[in-house]
Amino acid sequence: MSTMTATGQKSWLVTTLLCFFLGMLGVHRFYVGKIGTGILQIVTFGGLGIWVLIDFIMILVGSFKDKQGLALAR
Repeated sequence: MSTMTATGQKSWLVTTLLCFFLGMLGVHRFYVGKIGTGILQIVTFGGLGIWVLIDFIMILVGSFKDKQGLALAR
């Protein structure tokens, strides 16, 4: 029995790079369609860096999802 996970169209690599370089501005969240939390990250400077760090780790381990709840495409 296969345990396939639905994969969205947003790139894992692009999301990782956006989070690393522009994470404090929430650009990676805008990219995956999470506009509301992207705005919150701008206002809070990425939760003073903590929120960005958590997002970055989640992206690296593959648990970060797009707006539709789909995994990022590798």
